[in-house]
Amino acid sequence: MPVFVYVLGLAVFAQGTSEFMLSGLVPGIATDLSVPVGAAASLTSAYAIGMIIGAPVMAALSARWPRRRALAGFLTAFVVVHVLGAVTTDFVVLFGTRIVAAIVNAGFLAIAMSVATALVRPTAHGRATAVLLSGITLSCVAGVPAGALLGDWAGWRSAFWAVAALCVPALGFVFRSAPADAADRRDVSVREEAKALRSRRLQRALVLATLVNGATFATFAYLAVIAADVAGLPAGAVPVLLAAFGVGAFIGVTAAGRLGDVKLWPAVCALPVGWAALAVTGAHPAPLFALAAVQGALSFGVGSALVGRVLRVASDAPSLSGAFATVALNVGAFLGPLSAAVATRAAADYRAAPWVSAVLACGAIVVIGVRRRGSSRSPRVPR
Repeated sequence: MPVFVYVLGLAVFAQGTSEFMLSGLVPGIATDLSVPVGAAASLTSAYAIGMIIGAPVMAALSARWPRRRALAGFLTAFVVVHVLGAVTTDFVVLFGTRIVAAIVNAGFLAIAMSVATALVRPTAHGRATAVLLSGITLSCVAGVPAGALLGDWAGWRSAFWAVAALCVPALGFVFRSAPADAADRRDVSVREEAKALRSRRLQRALVLATLVNGATFATFAYLAVIAADVAGLPAGAVPVLLAAFGVGAFIGVTAAGRLGDVKLWPAVCALPVGWAALAVTGAHPAPLFALAAVQGALSFGVGSALVGRVLRVASDAPSLSGAFATVALNVGAFLGPLSAAVATRAAADYRAAPWVSAVLACGAIVVIGVRRRGSSRSPRVPR
């Protein structure tokens, strides 16, 4: 695996930490900037929306840019807005920096996926994608808890400074080692590449990625609440539970990088079973910890394999394929917790969240089942 792929993984780790660290910084931000807790929590939603909008827009705008310039530009902007967020005393400015950070994060990730797969042979596309996504899972395991601890020790602004500092080494490597484009990119046609979305195979892969990631984050958003309010775990055990989920996710992404999507069908079939089991047994600490780790591995493993499938199926759209995958994942990450919020409010029980995950995962099974049935009925072409 080229070293530069791991450099991209470092940048994705820093960006993933920024995306998820707000959950532990909301109280400090609300107090320091004199805003309601709900307003401070809206920073997370702002980031998700920015990711959804940013991926296709930034990929389209930068389609003709040299890859090195695009990666360096997005990463530089990411550093600048985090410095601005660390020093501002205006909540509106902070809110704006989160949207801009998400937009440039989405643009960076979309291009990084395309660059990483372009640097390796086709059989290693899954491993290259897994390296990038492992940056996100490691941010759940290490980056987010470290950000929360740093915020408690030195204030929420220190976490923003730390994210900016994490990006600096990656930015230096991008300027120095990013591969130059072998061809003139002025002939890239965004309109022609967008036609890849007409493909039924690509549409199914994008729907699958949305459903699986929606199922993942529907429960992940409520995992800490389930641990504290349903299972009655002490506050110190909640970070350990989240770390268990993150460790499982890292293992799942690593395994998916080596297996590709050859085991996708049984893994997807196991997802709703695990989410339902978590809903039923979530009040008990031992199965809660075990299922959090297992579901983290299955969910991120399947998600990583689906990203690889999107990039492979959309090979005719090398500039936009990463954006397609990024949008699908973030639509799921936005709609999953939103659906879980509606369900938990209606049921007055936080265990409704994993039931939502189970339903979304069942939807993924239906999509795969339709594809498999259609493939089995298609006539064979005589040789």
